[in-house]
Amino acid sequence: MTEKKAIQDFYSEQMSQCYGCGRLNDSGLKLKSFWNEEEETCIANFKPKSYYISFPGFVNGGLIASLIDCHGTGTAAAAAYKDEGRKMGTNPELRFVTASLHVDFLKPTPIDQELKLIAKVKEIKGRKVITEVKVFAVEVLCAQGEVIAVKIPETMIFNR
Repeated sequence: MTEKKAIQDFYSEQMSQCYGCGRLNDSGLKLKSFWNEEEETCIANFKPKSYYISFPGFVNGGLIASLIDCHGTGTAAAAAYKDEGRKMGTNPELRFVTASLHVDFLKPTPIDQELKLIAKVKEIKGRKVITEVKVFAVEVLCAQGEVIAVKIPETMIFNR
């Protein structure tokens, strides 16, 4: 049985350096997001390490913001491929960066539990995709955010 590939597994080497989701960043979080075709959602799971602490027992808010950021842009990429009727990983590569990130911290997020991120697409319009991301610890909604993602500008792409 073949393992389902994460959205980030389709990114080219150049686009796989991100601190949050880059598979080639040895110091990064290596977040992996999976598109759920049936529900039109994107799911990621992340187990925080003990050093992502804010106060004893709880996750630092910056980590939560990073997870929302990268999961939101990954969701944007998957949605854009779907919107264009293309398979993930086909060329030209669709990759997004964050134009705006808004995070609401609703409850303290425990550091000793796996976090589940669930994203939905709110809007696709031209170069822009707006995603909504919710972060759960077990069944408790701890944070939520909105990511306005835009197609990566040509000025950020090398070797073209």
